[in-house]
Amino acid sequence: MAGHSKWANIKHKKAAQDAKRGKIFTRLIKEITIAARLGGGDIGSNPRLRLAVDKAYEHNMPKDNVERAIKRGCGELEGVNYEEIRYEGYGIAGAAVIVDCMTDNRVRTVADVRHAFTKHGGNLGTDGSVGYLFKHCGQLLFAPDTDESKLFYIALDAGAEDVITHDDSSIEVVTDPNIFTAVKERIEHAGLKAELTEVTWKPDIEITLTGDNAAKMQKLLDALEDIDDVQNVYTNAVIDDEIT
Repeated sequence: MAGHSKWANIKHKKAAQDAKRGKIFTRLIKEITIAARLGGGDIGSNPRLRLAVDKAYEHNMPKDNVERAIKRGCGELEGVNYEEIRYEGYGIAGAAVIVDCMTDNRVRTVADVRHAFTKHGGNLGTDGSVGYLFKHCGQLLFAPDTDESKLFYIALDAGAEDVITHDDSSIEVVTDPNIFTAVKERIEHAGLKAELTEVTWKPDIEITLTGDNAAKMQKLLDALEDIDDVQNVYTNAVIDDEIT
């Protein structure tokens, strides 16, 4: 199945994440803590915790930090009690935006999110206003020089839902979130390494923004990402790579 160009946007996203490594550690610690609190501290029986721990080690988080976060989530250590909140809204040209947060102060968080939307030309919507436009799934993105035939066979044999070759020859593997780790491991054991791996909210339909609209949308996304309580931002906007 063919798709539009995606590689430049993914590289930009990854570079932006790497530039905020300190903030990534904070977000990952929150995710590990919440995952352990909700599903227990055993990564073998808690898929969400396994994903969070794997991501932490991918970003070179020290093992002690990971273990302390798990213990906090399981109640073995004292710590801040975070809750998960999702906000939905609209960006430039009606682009859909989902903002996932973890916070110990709901009033502060909604004020910060609303301010970012309003300041940068967006609007905070109601629960469910754009969520139906996205699908919860696992996503692995491979560089344009990846062996397409090999990846296609291994991914589908491992249970992936779809393998998409984009116009720029990058390849995207889409999985059910529950088997994401198993598919990822099968592919890696075959010697293929994804540039980006995550469980995400993938838009069913994307909107390409160019020129001023693209620049304005990027500023909105950056402002949301910069909020301390924000864990992840998802959008169906595809930003023109000339501005990134």
